[in-house]
Amino acid sequence: MSVIINRIGKLEYLTAEGISVPHCFTTRFGGVSEGHLSSLNLGIHRGDQPENVVKNYEILGNALGFDIENLVFTRQTHTNIVRVVDGSNRGEGLFREVEPECDALVTNTPGVVLAAFTADCTPILLHDPVTGAVSAVHAGWRGTVGDIVGNAVRAMCEHFGSRPEDIRAAIGPNIGVCCFETHEDVPNAVRAVLGEEAEGFIVPSGEKFRVDLKGVNAALLRRCGVKDIEISCDCTACRPDRFWSHRRVGNDRGSLAAIIVCEGGDTK
Repeated sequence: MSVIINRIGKLEYLTAEGISVPHCFTTRFGGVSEGHLSSLNLGIHRGDQPENVVKNYEILGNALGFDIENLVFTRQTHTNIVRVVDGSNRGEGLFREVEPECDALVTNTPGVVLAAFTADCTPILLHDPVTGAVSAVHAGWRGTVGDIVGNAVRAMCEHFGSRPEDIRAAIGPNIGVCCFETHEDVPNAVRAVLGEEAEGFIVPSGEKFRVDLKGVNAALLRRCGVKDIEISCDCTACRPDRFWSHRRVGNDRGSLAAIIVCEGGDTK
């Protein structure tokens, strides 16, 4: 199984074959935003017209079959904090403020739609078809080495009775090992969490290093007992025409989203 491209008119998004509920990793294509936000900007704090952002979510909702009133957003600050949400949180982010900081969300409430945001960081979606629990994760490098994806898996197990071996994971487009060049602080942090296994995800690059954040997150998922993992091969920094990349263009950009709909249990 793999991450595949879906196109409906001008709209383009990615999905994972192993996740059976509606979900997506978005691209820049298919929305109504203009200028440097063209066209499917999903960030509410990027300087876009609010009506354009709402329309972009309506376009996605129509394509995937969800009501935008049911969306719940992360409030991202590069932590490893996971927040458990339910029906009382519907509308947080798009229609009302999100109070607690978190970089991942989990729920098992049917109809709730989770969204996390990226523009180089690693988006991860989790789905347990047995319990119906789902998660949307924003894993920056700090969240990655803080094992935010492991925290999300553990939250699904603790709160909803999931078993790691039942959980299906999809890792979406991020800045790839080809482009994520850093000083030694990042590889040292990866070594601290993965030990000797870390060396497989670190590539010397002159006086700096390149780090495979998709690989690190996949390794952390496997350590939790998650076996079904699909990984996008797309690099956001290599394709700024298709994805937003903070490293390529800085703050003059929109936001991509990883979105997943909870449909309840036994959705194999």
